[in-house]
Amino acid sequence: MFKVLVIAYYFPPLGLSGVQRTLKFTKYFKDFNWEATVVTTGKIGYFAYDDLLLKEAKDAGITIVRTESFDFNSILKKKGQVMMPSNWLMKFLGRINKTLFIPDNKIFWSRKAAKISKKILTESKYDAIYISVPPFSAIEPIVKLKSKFDIPIFVDYRDSWLSNQFKFYPTPYHKYRHKKIEDKVLRKVDRIIVVNRIIKENLLKSYQFLKFNDIDIIPHGYDEEDFINAIEYPKENNKMVITYSGIFYEDISPKYFLKAFKQLSLENPDVASNIELQFIGHFKKENKKLVKKYKLESNVREIGYITHKEVIRRLISSDILWLMLPNKKKMNIVTPGKLFEYFGARKPIIASLPDGIAKIASDEYSAAYITKPNDVNEIKDTIIQVHEHYLSNNLPSVNEEYVNSLKRKTQVEQLIKIFQFFLKTE
Repeated sequence: MFKVLVIAYYFPPLGLSGVQRTLKFTKYFKDFNWEATVVTTGKIGYFAYDDLLLKEAKDAGITIVRTESFDFNSILKKKGQVMMPSNWLMKFLGRINKTLFIPDNKIFWSRKAAKISKKILTESKYDAIYISVPPFSAIEPIVKLKSKFDIPIFVDYRDSWLSNQFKFYPTPYHKYRHKKIEDKVLRKVDRIIVVNRIIKENLLKSYQFLKFNDIDIIPHGYDEEDFINAIEYPKENNKMVITYSGIFYEDISPKYFLKAFKQLSLENPDVASNIELQFIGHFKKENKKLVKKYKLESNVREIGYITHKEVIRRLISSDILWLMLPNKKKMNIVTPGKLFEYFGARKPIIASLPDGIAKIASDEYSAAYITKPNDVNEIKDTIIQVHEHYLSNNLPSVNEEYVNSLKRKTQVEQLIKIFQFFLKTE
């Protein structure tokens, strides 16, 4: 077996979308004669945990090494539990973090992770280092190990760094420092992996020393095994179930969708009464207030936070899936991980999206009804159209060739080929 040292702050038992890509990649490494040791966090304050994902990692034979450091989320603890803050508080705390810490507030953990990585590399031979970012602070201390251990380093951008849609630069100096650090570390890594072509294009424009072949694109995907083993819930009634999975944060909000549904309930009450809106994940107080304001309590079902395994069951038991991204600058670069799990569920999607990568992917999926994110009338009319197709059993079929290309195991094969290219021969 070849050995890869994986640096990943977000890893089970942490939940939410940030852990999925790294977990699923490392899960399938052994199928290609590679084994992973993951350096990750210890006991930290976090919003969601999923012990079944941790079991999945252990069952896959992944070695997990944990290290702890100062944890900013601990200030949100209430009776030992980290509470999901409201959108305005999340944005406010994010701005404080981005003002005080460059490149991010995980810098203390990143230094500890590098220290323990050095010890691991000293005690045993490894063939590659794979860093999953964000947090971007993980790259700089790790690349310092490259020359000492003569080992190739690969960085996987789950999101953009400099042009990130949620990045806040309080001063020109902050942006200068971020770019300076990114420039420095990317000169030292052997290959960059990104989730979409716009991130690749932006990196090539920002850093002239990078060549086209220095960056590979491996999009987000889904684990086919999750869906093969999932059992649908029995249908409780004949209502069409529209499901959203995930959290709402920043300007990602159910506001326009709920407003459209309210309008639908006034204009076509018979249609509205035959639809159930299902929300999986932390449903914040401000969103509950919207439901109450529009008097949609009888249509809305709050599932709450559940394990990833249960999320998959809910997705395949739904009739339609919904997601949105705000119509804001830089949103063209975003490809939410949940969109690709929606693809794996092979369900029709109402995709309220701006122009960009997510919209292009939804088009290629072939079973998406695409609307503008904040066009209430268009969303309302689309819900009516989808309901008509549902009743007539005329919902669109997915592009199977495209969906099959997004299987995690297929993507791991692509990643391993990149690793193999840089193997050091004795």
